Amino acid sequence: MASIRFAEQADLPQILAIYNDIILNTTAVYDYEPHTLEMRTSWFQSLVELRLPIFVALADDRIVGFAALSPFRKWGAYKYSVENSVYVTSQRRSAGIGKQLMPPLIEAARARQLHTMIAGIDADNEASLRLHQRFGFREVAHFRQVGFKFGRWLDLKFFQLLLETPNAPVDG
Repeated sequence: MASIRFAEQADLPQILAIYNDIILNTTAVYDYEPHTLEMRTSWFQSLVELRLPIFVALADDRIVGFAALSPFRKWGAYKYSVENSVYVTSQRRSAGIGKQLMPPLIEAARARQLHTMIAGIDADNEASLRLHQRFGFREVAHFRQVGFKFGRWLDLKFFQLLLETPNAPVDG
């Protein structure tokens, strides 16, 4: 069992290590090159400025996973939509860390009066597909052969969770 808290800037080297391992060894992120600490710092600062949360899961005084909400699209009418991300260190996958990170992420979206959470998931990532389904996300799109990594074409699925918010949407 891990403890969950908001991420701090001092957590970025451990977050970066998890993210880079995922880039280099999985299809959970459709990128080829490891990120730098400067890139993760920019990511962190942009989410802080947007008042979007980043959570970390801690076990044995180490970060074993992290989750975040980020803008789905930049245009104004998408302001009630966010993309969610959940990543777990390779040593702790299938240990329930993702299940612990998801509830605070969903509650944070509700607290911010957001209306929908969207997850882009590699079609072969059964663990992530099951995790999102467990929390009420439903498949809404299946894009075939949109990524190429490890010598093969990758399919991307979009899963969506509709929330009962906002109470009174506002244009502009």
